[in-house]
Amino acid sequence: MARLILFNKPFGVLSQFTDRGSETVRATLSDFITVPDVYPAGRLDRDSEGLLLLCDDGRLQARIADPRFKLPKTYLVQVEGDPQDEALAALRKGVRLKDGMTLPAEVERIDPPELWPRNPPIRQRKSIPDSWLKLTIREGRNRQVRRMTAAVGLPTLRLVRWSIGDWTVAGIGPGEFTEMTV
Repeated sequence: MARLILFNKPFGVLSQFTDRGSETVRATLSDFITVPDVYPAGRLDRDSEGLLLLCDDGRLQARIADPRFKLPKTYLVQVEGDPQDEALAALRKGVRLKDGMTLPAEVERIDPPELWPRNPPIRQRKSIPDSWLKLTIREGRNRQVRRMTAAVGLPTLRLVRWSIGDWTVAGIGPGEFTEMTV
């Protein structure tokens, strides 16, 4: 049985246990995870929040993180602007990034979700509306969701990974984790 940790990574936390070489002190997983011998299965950028899986089994870690397995990753994305049908259609078809075409995404407009407050809060602009999307991808390029939304004219303001496969961050507060065996 493998040990699996479902961690709700707060904004500003690195998806690693140490921060070597930085002149400023930055929060890492070691500030939150006390379980020994678990390692992140994938990554989540410092300025993104939500579900990060950690485990103690290399095969499970590879199955979760390796894009060949195409495990769906669902994000709640607050974007600047009002998503039009053309932008959503482009995301559903796949968009061209500097490193090539993305796979098609599942995307829909959603009402603002009931999430924990972000610290610090996102910037608000009175003259530009913001909207929320639910976006699912099956690959994991560097900063992919942010680059995809920017490519269709919708810069990301807040990015929360809600689920990976059947695992979800629902009910887990920021900086908290749940442990299970699989």
